[in-house]
Amino acid sequence: MNRFALLTLYRSLARHKLYGALNIGGLAVGIAVFLVLGLYVRFETSFEKWIPGYQQVYLVQTEWRIENSPFSGAYPATMGGLLEEMREDFPGLTGTRVSPAAINVIRSGVGIKERGAQVDTSFFDLFPLTMIRGEGAATLKDPSSILIDEELAGKYFGSSNPVGQVLTVSIDGETGPHRIGGVFKNLPKETDFDFHMLSALPAKVDADYWHHWGSSSLYTYLRFPTPDAAKAFEAKLPDFINRRGKADLGQNPTDTVLLPLLPLADQHLTPQGQEAASLQQTVITMGLVGLLTLLIAIVNYVNLATARAGLRAREVAMRKVLGANRSSLVRQFIGEAVLLVGLSALIGLVLTELGLPWLNAMADMSLTVPYAIVVPALAVLTVLVGIGAGLYPAVLLSRFPAASVLASSRAPGGGRAGARVRAVLVLFQFTLAIAFIVGTIVLSAQTAHLRDTDPGFQRDGLIVVRSMSETDPVQSQALLAAWRSLPMIRSVTLADSNAGGSGNNNANTLAIPGRPGPGPSLRQIQVTPDFFETYGATLLAGRLFDKAHGADDISQHKDGVVANIIISRKAVSTLGFSSPQAAIGQHVGGGRYPYEIVGVVEDMRFFSPRVPIDATYYTYQVNRDDFSVATLRYEGDLRAALDEVKRVWLQTAPQIPFDAASADERMANLYKSDDHAARLFTIGAVLAMMISCVGLWGLASFNTARRIKEIGIRKTLGASSLDIVRLLVRQFLGPVLLANLFAWPLAWLVLKRWLAGFDDAIALSPLYFLTATVLALLIAVLTVIAQSLRAARAAPAWALRHE
Repeated sequence: MNRFALLTLYRSLARHKLYGALNIGGLAVGIAVFLVLGLYVRFETSFEKWIPGYQQVYLVQTEWRIENSPFSGAYPATMGGLLEEMREDFPGLTGTRVSPAAINVIRSGVGIKERGAQVDTSFFDLFPLTMIRGEGAATLKDPSSILIDEELAGKYFGSSNPVGQVLTVSIDGETGPHRIGGVFKNLPKETDFDFHMLSALPAKVDADYWHHWGSSSLYTYLRFPTPDAAKAFEAKLPDFINRRGKADLGQNPTDTVLLPLLPLADQHLTPQGQEAASLQQTVITMGLVGLLTLLIAIVNYVNLATARAGLRAREVAMRKVLGANRSSLVRQFIGEAVLLVGLSALIGLVLTELGLPWLNAMADMSLTVPYAIVVPALAVLTVLVGIGAGLYPAVLLSRFPAASVLASSRAPGGGRAGARVRAVLVLFQFTLAIAFIVGTIVLSAQTAHLRDTDPGFQRDGLIVVRSMSETDPVQSQALLAAWRSLPMIRSVTLADSNAGGSGNNNANTLAIPGRPGPGPSLRQIQVTPDFFETYGATLLAGRLFDKAHGADDISQHKDGVVANIIISRKAVSTLGFSSPQAAIGQHVGGGRYPYEIVGVVEDMRFFSPRVPIDATYYTYQVNRDDFSVATLRYEGDLRAALDEVKRVWLQTAPQIPFDAASADERMANLYKSDDHAARLFTIGAVLAMMISCVGLWGLASFNTARRIKEIGIRKTLGASSLDIVRLLVRQFLGPVLLANLFAWPLAWLVLKRWLAGFDDAIALSPLYFLTATVLALLIAVLTVIAQSLRAARAAPAWALRHE
C-alpha cells in the first residue's frame, strides 16, 4: 500500500466512523474472547506437563466392575500395598506412591493445617521437583526429615535458610520434631498435586486395609520408557490380579476389579467412577464457544467489509480513470483489509490482557498471554482474514468498467449473488447466536434447578466439622458434650458421610432371601445418635434409630445376630420392595451381620449433582469415633455459631486445626465448576449476539443506502413511513427467522448430551427455544429499526436526488 492508498483508507473510515468502530470493534471482541477461552483450554489441558518426562509416567487406576454399585467405574486411587506386590511379581519395576495427608504444624501449642503428602523414597525418580535448597531424594530416606516448598519456607522461616531447622509437626496422629531437609520450588497452578510439604511414607504399614484388594488409600504411579512398554505391562495385569486378589475378591478377581493405566497428562480431565466428565465437557464447551465466537466475528467482519465496499464503486472508477490498473486495486483492497484486521487483532490482544485478571480471580487460575505463540498466530489470522475480507470486494469492484459505474445511478453491490452471500452470512451468524442464547437459558435454568431442588435434608442451619475425624476418643466425647451445652446448638451427631461428601465411601452387597446371587450393592453410611434428627430427614415408614432398641447398635452384635438398619427410598426399589411400608420388617444381607429393615427415609443428596443418588442403608452406633465427621444444627447467626464452635474446639483440641463450614457452603462447592461454565458461556453468548447484531446492522445500513431512491419513489406513490419500516424490517428479519431452523436442532443435540451428565436434570422444554427466538427477534428488530426509521422519515425529494 502506498501513501495515497492509506490516505484513502483514512478518509473512508473518517467518513463512516460508526461503521469503522463497529467493524473493527466486533472483530477485536471476537479475537479477545477466542484468546481468553483458548488460554483457559490451554491451561486445563496442560496439567502435569511441567514435569520432566511426564510422557513416561502412568497412573494406576482401580476399575470396579460391580453391576449397579455406587462405586462402579475407574478411580485414581489404589490399595496401599499394590506397588509392593507389583515389585515382587515384576522385579525392576519403577514406581512410586503418593498419599495426600493433612500435616499439622504445631506453633505455640496450636495446630496449623498444611497440605502435604507422604511419598516413597523413589518419588523423585518419577517427579523430579526443582530443589531450591537442600536435598530432595536423600531427605525422603530419613523418616524424621521433611521437605517444604518456597511458600512454607517464607511463612515459617522468613528470609533465613530453613534447611537444618526443625518444625514440630503431626503426621497421621504422630507428633514430633522434623528436620527441614530441603526446599522445593512452588508447584505451578497447572497441577493436581496439592501439597506444600513432603514426608516419607512409612516403610511398613500393619493396617489390615493396606493389602486388602477392596480398599483404596493412595495414588500409585509407574514409569515406562515407551507407550508400548506400558501397554505390554498392562496386558500382564489381569493375571497378576487373579494371582493376588483371590483372598479378597473370590475365585475370579478380574470379574470385580481391573487396574488400567492412565497417562499422567490425561489424569486431570478424566472422570472418576460414575461421575460425569463435567470438567472435560466444560473445557470442550469453552473451546467451542471461543472458536465459534471468533468465527462469528470473522463472518461479521467479512460481511460488513463486502457490503460497505460496494459503496466505494465510484471511488474505484475514478481511480481507474486516473490510470490505476486492476492488480493495484486488488492490492489496495486486500492491503486495507489486512491493515484493519491487524488493528483489530491488536485491540483484541489489549482486551485479553484486561480480561485475564478477572478470569484468574474468578476461576483461581494464573493465565498469562504466551506472546511467543499468540503473536505469530494473530499474524497468520490477520493475513487470512484480511485476504478473505478484501479479496471479494477487490475482485468485484475492480472488474466493473469505469464508464458504466460513473454513468449509473446506483453503485454496484454484487447483484443478487452478492445479496444472497450476505444473507447467508447473517443466517450463519444468527444460527450460532440463537444456539448460544438457548444454551445460556438452559445452563442458567439447570443451575437454578440444582440449587433449588430439595436435597432430602434441611441444609439451612447446619455446620459440618470435618476436622472431627482427626480427634481421639477422649477429645471427641469432650467436644460433643461441650457443643451440646451451647445455647444456640440444637443437636450434634457424628457420621462417616455428610453434606458435601467428606468422610468414608463404603458399599456392601445385601443378599435378598429367596433370590440367587450376592444381591445388589448399596452405599453404607454409619451414623450415631441424632443423625436423622440433626439433618431433618423425612421418615417415610417405620422408625428411626434410638437407644431403647438394643438391636440398633451394630457395635454390640455378634456373628449371626440380626442388626437393625434404615434404608433410603432408592434402596426400596433396588432391593425389590413395592413400597417403603412393604420394606419394614424385611430381612436382607447375611453372613456375619444379617439385617432387619426398621425404617425408610427420603433420599439425601450429599454428593455432586452429577453423581446419581445411591441406594443407601444406614447402620447405627451409640459411640463411634474413627473417621467420623461432626454435624451440628444451630439457631441464629451462622458467624456467631461458628465462633462459639471454634472457641470450644481451641479449648479442647488446639493442636488439631479447626476445619468447619456451613452445609450451604459445602454444597455450593459441588456446583462451582458448573457455575463457572455457565458464567463463561453467558458472556460468550452475549458477545456473540452483540457481534451478530453488528453484522445485521451493517447489512441493514448497506441495503437501506442502496434503496434510498426506491424508498423515495414508494413514498411519492403514497406509501407511509410505517409501510416503509414494515417492508425493511420484514426483509431483514428473514435470515433471523430462518436461522431458528438450524439453531434449534443444533442446540437440542448439544444440550441433551450436556444434561445427560446430571442425575437430576431439567427437561428441554420448547419454552427455552421460543424464548431464545423471541429475544433474537427483539434484538434484531431493535438493531435494524433505527436504520429503517431514518430511511422512512426521509423526504421523497431528498431521497430521489440522493446519490
